[in-house]
Amino acid sequence: MNWLTLPDVADQLGVPITRVRQMVKENKILATRRDGVLRIPAEFVSDGMVLKGLTGLLTVLRDAGFSDDQALEWLFREDPTLPGTPIQALTENRGTEIKRRAQALGF
Repeated sequence: MNWLTLPDVADQLGVPITRVRQMVKENKILATRRDGVLRIPAEFVSDGMVLKGLTGLLTVLRDAGFSDDQALEWLFREDPTLPGTPIQALTENRGTEIKRRAQALGF
């Protein structure tokens, strides 16, 4: 997994770093500390935007009781039934399928 710092994400999105911090605070994007620095998975940013469907998927995972670390693990865990990982499926515009799977985790 590749990681971006908050300034890197701000550059890619073309917004001030304060906006990225607000997005993290509002749970629109997930960040975690790595080596003492708050970082965001590079896969969460694509073509100057937050990956389509990510914010809603993170909400579903949180509603299912996932912590941020558990959500990251789930998003990047290989799933032979997809195939690939949920984050790969999301980048391939299969967000509905991934969101449905995430909703099923809560039951």
